[in-house]
Amino acid sequence: MIIFDDKKGTVTKQHDDGTEEVYPLESAKAFEVMSEAWLRASWDTKYIYSFSWFGRPIIQLPEDMIRIQEVIWDHQPDVIVETGVAHGGSLVFYASLFKAIGKGRVIGVEIELRDHNRKAIDAHPLRSLIEIVEGSSIDPKTIETVKSKIKPGEKVMVMLDSNHKKPHVLKELEAYGELVTPGCYIVAADGIMELVAGGPRTGEDWKTSNPKAAAIEFTKNNSNFAIEEPKWPFNEGVLEKRVTYWPSAFVKRLR
Repeated sequence: MIIFDDKKGTVTKQHDDGTEEVYPLESAKAFEVMSEAWLRASWDTKYIYSFSWFGRPIIQLPEDMIRIQEVIWDHQPDVIVETGVAHGGSLVFYASLFKAIGKGRVIGVEIELRDHNRKAIDAHPLRSLIEIVEGSSIDPKTIETVKSKIKPGEKVMVMLDSNHKKPHVLKELEAYGELVTPGCYIVAADGIMELVAGGPRTGEDWKTSNPKAAAIEFTKNNSNFAIEEPKWPFNEGVLEKRVTYWPSAFVKRLR
């Protein structure tokens, strides 16, 4: 149980064994405890289903998009490969960053792009910076098609946002990890599944079958990769942890 006392300026976390921890409201720990509760509430209320980017729905937590923007600016990739297109909002987001940077393009992989989404993406002003590959992201033919679109010497990042079951994400990490330029990231989105398990629209296996679990297992078995939090380029506050739907998501290729 979490108790927020605005008069005392404290946040209390009560545990099942009867013990409790009390944090001053201005502390990083109080913010972390409250944020975890907020993340669960945001999932239950479908908060992330209320945003768009340059006219396309973008089903992402705004802080996650600001943070990935920081990473993209820092690394300046030539290509971002994203598995899972949906409405195309994330593709447009990355394309808009590339437009501002002055270089780059995004390759979207979608098992079955709905006609109305395809028409909207095709009509978008940033369409020239977007390529779409249809097919399962773990189908060898799809993977080869994506590989064929990357030119020698191009700097590559990868975003995984399709099927979020652990076995599927593991296969994506294994297939697309080798495309990532050393020093860059392959990002396994939506590990929040572990936190919100038991809530609306969740599955019985979400506690254990999720992108976070896949990233942890992948890095354990692949010494060329490690889960590494990107450094914040600006921080004058007391916080050091992201408020995120993507816990343990940033898998960095080391070599």
